[in-house]
Amino acid sequence: MISLDEAVTARLESHGERFEVLVDPDAALAISRGEFDGELEEVIAAEDVFEDAAAGDRPPENALEEVFGTTDPMEIIPQVVQDGEIQITADQRREMQERKHKDLVNRITRNAVNPQMDDAPHPPDRIESALEETDFRIDPMEPVEPQVDEALDALRPVIPIRFDTVTVAVQLPADYAGSGQAKVREFGDLDREEWQSDGSWVGVLTFPAGLQNDLFDLVNEVSSGEAETRIIKDEDEIETR
Repeated sequence: MISLDEAVTARLESHGERFEVLVDPDAALAISRGEFDGELEEVIAAEDVFEDAAAGDRPPENALEEVFGTTDPMEIIPQVVQDGEIQITADQRREMQERKHKDLVNRITRNAVNPQMDDAPHPPDRIESALEETDFRIDPMEPVEPQVDEALDALRPVIPIRFDTVTVAVQLPADYAGSGQAKVREFGDLDREEWQSDGSWVGVLTFPAGLQNDLFDLVNEVSSGEAETRIIKDEDEIETR
């Protein structure tokens, strides 16, 4: 369950009665769209249906039976969310907007590169600064993912940017290969790997291009700076870092 401070109220008025439930705001939006696939118990603040959630008052059981055909809160809660209205305060809306804005910036930072700077990643503060120059504002009532393309369209007149992936070959010396390769291989999609005769490990990974520096930091950390990485641009050209 979530805390009361994290929840929003979903309200349905029917048959002269009012029904309120307390739900996580993002989950409420997903339920209302029929897109929720999680565990209901994890996104509600109370396994209960209220007439007035703020006061803790509950509707009569016969009203629940009449409207929903059951008195089971776990069956009623999704119906209230789907058929009712989600009540979001100004503070909750602002918090949702800030959280989704950070998520948006993180998604863009992870995937975007600067095509005018040899596909170097854009740092988060550059994305933040560029977004401030646009008219784009995240909609807290919509999922973040479909808004990423809108944000990119707004950013392109401001900074050179595109989404891309990168493929990097990593060679860990034998002294670090055993423990280091387990961490490196989880960083992205492992295309291939090979153990060398000297005990070193070579792996080729593909991952969002904006995470290049994160990979290099990880490789340096697990190898005390003794590993080698190569950015594979195509079959014939390899850039050594």
